[in-house]
Amino acid sequence: MSAPLDIPNRDARRLWLAVNGLSGPATGPVDVPGMIEALGLLQIDTIRNVTRAHNHILWSRNRRYREGKLWPHLAKRALFEHFTHDASLLPVSLLPLWQVQFRRLGERAGRGAWYQSGLAQHEIAAIRARIEAEGALSTQAFETKAESREMWARPPHKKVLDQLWYAGDLATCHRVNFVKFYDLGARVFPAHDPLPEAEALTRLHDDALNRLTVATQGEVQRFYAVASAEEARVWADNAATVPVRVQSADGTWRAALAHPEIETRLAAAPEVPARLRILNPFDPAIRDRTRLERLFGFDYRNEMFVPAAQRRWGYYVYPLLDGDTFVGRCEIKGNRARGEIEVTGFWPEPGSRWGSGRIDRLDAELARFARLGEADTVTWTAARPDARR
Repeated sequence: MSAPLDIPNRDARRLWLAVNGLSGPATGPVDVPGMIEALGLLQIDTIRNVTRAHNHILWSRNRRYREGKLWPHLAKRALFEHFTHDASLLPVSLLPLWQVQFRRLGERAGRGAWYQSGLAQHEIAAIRARIEAEGALSTQAFETKAESREMWARPPHKKVLDQLWYAGDLATCHRVNFVKFYDLGARVFPAHDPLPEAEALTRLHDDALNRLTVATQGEVQRFYAVASAEEARVWADNAATVPVRVQSADGTWRAALAHPEIETRLAAAPEVPARLRILNPFDPAIRDRTRLERLFGFDYRNEMFVPAAQRRWGYYVYPLLDGDTFVGRCEIKGNRARGEIEVTGFWPEPGSRWGSGRIDRLDAELARFARLGEADTVTWTAARPDARR
């Protein structure tokens, strides 16, 4: 067996940012399905702070992207919506592999107390029959009420719709103002031939490594969050991969698996430009927090659901990436009625230098980000970075 290929930390960062579409010019024609095809998945989220996460993630790859350019591609069946580590949009090229996820999540939802609707089988059948007869319906078309007023309580019909949606019997056919409309999966999903489970899992793992390029077995498993740890181990034992060692930000080395074209991809990955980017908390480049800290030495946690008194930083805090280095984080709030975004918190990374050039790059990025959020003013209530310090 040949010795593992060593990948120094700066090369690993350069490769990872290239894989995630964060080292290119961020301009040109806006190809939404192409961006999602390249990423593998796009997490969608209900919270609209400055803009919703899915809009921000696409904008980070192409500054010409604007709100409203995503959902027509779902309606045209260029994408489909389902669950990976969270609710996501996926390329239709994955549909033949996705039957295993439909089945597994459908069975899990059927067993889980969280999804037990309390409705009789004929009532459940009636919900599906209405959609079959009337066409796409949202939850607003049904009238059952939640049994409690707790934050996460859901009415019985919503539990039924979710269970059928997880199983692929229902599918998201379109969204209006982020409201999901359900139709029969058979009417939404483009025709495809499902694969045997073993082949589908192998190809999903292969696809994940293709998008990650370099990863541990666990990172491959978590990418689509379909397979078990044991299934990922079996894949890793039999896959055509290249053994590598990747240098972490702290100088230590860790064994990993690489795509067979690793050397070609390393050579082709461009140098990362000195441009400051405001990234979304749900950006695929940072969603694996352990990988993020290992490669970049950046400790980031999402604190939206942490009680305010226990937060280290703030509610909706954006990582700041300058070149290939995370240099800080800031909390930003959008106010469309006033046409402004407000920087309410700023935390530089220990040891980062905030000279006039970096501050100018942050100001330029904030102005661009404001335009995405349909604002024309940036205000600071937090202390601004000071180049004299």
